[in-house]
Amino acid sequence: MKTKKTFTAAVASLIFLGGATASVAQEMPYTDVGVLDEESAERIFPAKPDYSPWVGRDFPSRPFFGDTHLHTALSFDAGMIGGKLMPSDGYRFAKGEEVISNTGQRVKLSRPLDFIVVADHSDNLGFAPDFFAGAPQIMSEPKGRRWYEMSQEGKAAEAFNELLVDYGQGTFPEGLRYQPGNPGFAAAWETIVEAAEEANDPGRFTAFIGYEWTSMPGGNNLHRNVIYRDGGDRAGTMLPYTTEQPLGSDDPRDLYKWMASYEEKTGGRLLAIAHNGNVSNGQMFPVIEPGTGKEIDLSYAEARQRWEPLYEVTQTKGDSETHPLLSPNDEFADYGTWDFGNMGMTEAKEPGMLPYEYARSSLLNGLKMAGKLGKNPYAFGLVGSTDSHLGIAAIEEDNFFGKAASAEPSAERWEHVFVENEAVGLKIMNWEAMASGYAAVWARENTRESLFDAMQRRETYATTGSRMVVRFFGGWDFEASDAHNRMPARIGYAKGVPMGGELKDAPKGAAPTFLVAALKDPIGANLDRIQIIKGWLDDKNETHEKVYDVAWGDADKRKVGRDGKLEPVGSTVDVENATWTNTIGDSELITVWKDPDFDPSQAAFYYVRVIEIPTPRWTAYDAKYYGVKMDDEVPMVTTERAYTSPIWYQPNP
Repeated sequence: MKTKKTFTAAVASLIFLGGATASVAQEMPYTDVGVLDEESAERIFPAKPDYSPWVGRDFPSRPFFGDTHLHTALSFDAGMIGGKLMPSDGYRFAKGEEVISNTGQRVKLSRPLDFIVVADHSDNLGFAPDFFAGAPQIMSEPKGRRWYEMSQEGKAAEAFNELLVDYGQGTFPEGLRYQPGNPGFAAAWETIVEAAEEANDPGRFTAFIGYEWTSMPGGNNLHRNVIYRDGGDRAGTMLPYTTEQPLGSDDPRDLYKWMASYEEKTGGRLLAIAHNGNVSNGQMFPVIEPGTGKEIDLSYAEARQRWEPLYEVTQTKGDSETHPLLSPNDEFADYGTWDFGNMGMTEAKEPGMLPYEYARSSLLNGLKMAGKLGKNPYAFGLVGSTDSHLGIAAIEEDNFFGKAASAEPSAERWEHVFVENEAVGLKIMNWEAMASGYAAVWARENTRESLFDAMQRRETYATTGSRMVVRFFGGWDFEASDAHNRMPARIGYAKGVPMGGELKDAPKGAAPTFLVAALKDPIGANLDRIQIIKGWLDDKNETHEKVYDVAWGDADKRKVGRDGKLEPVGSTVDVENATWTNTIGDSELITVWKDPDFDPSQAAFYYVRVIEIPTPRWTAYDAKYYGVKMDDEVPMVTTERAYTSPIWYQPNP
């Protein structure tokens, strides 16, 4: 017993005194490792942090850029309008390989992407390749044979239009409907899964398995991209959900039920990303549920928050951040505005629809609904993606291959009609298509699991095509000096929450502080400014928004005027030669900003918008390359931008 007490005392001395005294050493029993002296202890158990600032870091160190919305020839519309490229081609292109486009043109990305989701439409999945191959299933149907023969006789457009009319009117032959139960549908899904498994390269490139659920009741866009965390062993066990009854539905609630069923049966994980609220005619972010006339209830709010953590805010069919009628004091609101009508061009847009279509107004409505329901259905993060129907994600302004095969580069594409409905008086031209966008994901590593988990926690941002790096953290005690540290992320994660996070438990008398930083695309344009957009709910249950300029380039020359507006950055764009210079703006911006108008009793959200200096738009590159003169209404200059996921503040109960 005496020996045990003596050994315990010796250990205590080592731990608390940092070494062994002579008297204690004499009392210690024999060991074959000797004793620990003070000098050795300090070397082995240093009080200082590691010399290498990178060790022990468990937070995301870089954004991964990709596309969550790519269509190939397996999509009904993409394939029937001339798309030939398959999922394997899309993956090769995303990895940086040169491919041949649908119209026979060589094309390659400036830099590889980090991940891709092939999200082909589930309705009639795989029909187009079988149609153009004259597959037995197509040729056995009289209409299928007729349309095929028309396509071989140079009447493909006529055949496609007839086919679409039959499909829209419900007279499409049952044997040609590629839905669950049809062997062509199952074969197409197998092709998608196998291509993703083949292309997936953990740590280097992520090939997600996914599809698009294409709900469009009354011509109003309610589309969602469904993304799997899983590999083919799980994803291949259940066929995608469609919108056609009786096996499918165009009701989002039924999609959520299918997703829950998949997770229960397979043990896998799914999420959904909605897109193009701007062509939903007020149906994408409803307060009154479509088809019922009833207010959105708690079950809908819970399901939407559970399954849809993200929203695709920018893509080729326009930008959906906000609208100038919704944000009249926002000088950058009128960007990529598509406010003509719904997706089917069957109904013109009315101003009353706008608040339920755009991201900012829907985030505001979400605050109000959370106060009533106790759950916010529209607490979504933000990503961008292409919605390319080419089989390749080619949306760089100087490398824009269009929306579909019919809009690939040519001298005339700008003046072609994108879609038109003469009966309603609606028309969209090809030149109105945007070269946009990308999803940026702050993940720990480039794997399906890590990227998916980052999407689930909303640590994402959208860009319109630039690969700028954007950090955004919120907390209660960021200081101005934090913006002078070359490792702002270490401070950000230590003191606060990243984009997509939530602030709670406001200290008495404190206001939230935000650490925000942006670094230009290495081969892109300088930065004009960083803005923080705040939305909040007052004590009268009214919503408000405000745009704050918090950091800007050329700060030694540009000032905020008496009207509260920052002086414009200017422009170096040479439209005729489709070029610009980085002689204005800054390559990086960073600051700490404290909300000067904070009320701890009011729920709020904050997100960042980063604006680049003006650069040539894809139309300017086309005009230069083909030597064409476009109409004066065609824009030739753009200002690329990024939108981060919000950080929400919720008052103490």
